[in-house]
Amino acid sequence: MGFFSKLTSFFTGYKEIDAEFYEELEEQLVMGDVGIAATEELIEELKDKVKANKISEPEKCRELLMTGMKEALRIQDPGVLYDFEQGPSIVLFVGVNGVGKTTTVGKLAKIYKDQGKKVLLSAADTFRAAAIEQLEVWSERAGVDIIKGREGGDPGAVIFDSVKAAKARNTDLLLCDTAGRLHNKSNLMNELKKINTIIKSEYPEAKKETLVVVDATTGQNAMNQTREFMACTDVTGIVLTKLDGSAKGGIAIAIEKELKVPVKFVGMGEGITDLKRFDPDSFVDSLFT
Repeated sequence: MGFFSKLTSFFTGYKEIDAEFYEELEEQLVMGDVGIAATEELIEELKDKVKANKISEPEKCRELLMTGMKEALRIQDPGVLYDFEQGPSIVLFVGVNGVGKTTTVGKLAKIYKDQGKKVLLSAADTFRAAAIEQLEVWSERAGVDIIKGREGGDPGAVIFDSVKAAKARNTDLLLCDTAGRLHNKSNLMNELKKINTIIKSEYPEAKKETLVVVDATTGQNAMNQTREFMACTDVTGIVLTKLDGSAKGGIAIAIEKELKVPVKFVGMGEGITDLKRFDPDSFVDSLFT
């Protein structure tokens, strides 16, 4: 991930650990989308470790920083993080238009179908033109069924029908694509509240997961979008898409450290198999190579 790999030469470029060293390191992290608050925390933690371990060589700070980043990204036990995969579960996908939400739903459907799980898709984004058709294409590619309504229809009605179908067919995972608008937050909040009420009343025994899909290349905008959706619904995780492009990657650290919401999946390409479970250790290692 290019940007952070430059930090390797940064650490070797200093002869001592002084105020200038920390100031420059802080600037580099903020530029890498780690965010001001998360960066300040990481720097303070680094200073404490340097002092406690009596470290005087700047190069040794690289490993300490990487360790701090990995710790920041481990906010939940993996067994808890992916508990919803052992259904029956209902997974809502939320996110603004253009972040790859519908594509993410389709890719996960394919992954879970290939694992032998019974998957059903719900085309509850009735707001965006062609969203239903796009999800239909993915349902065919993944080889799973889809429940849909009509464009401009009531998303709550689609969810209701989807939940009924999921129960009747003993579905392991019901993956629901929802509308991505944020410009009218009250409408979004009411819509998600209605959807959650339907799920709770019609299928209370199912596990419930709400994943916010954000585009890693948008940096701090991804953080702001996550905050907006957290204000509208109970967010349980993040999907970071487009990490293979111009994304600097630090936004993953910023989201987990500041918002305390775990990143659960990352998109590393356009292919159907390019969506992966998030691994903090390999992710941080890749940032610095």
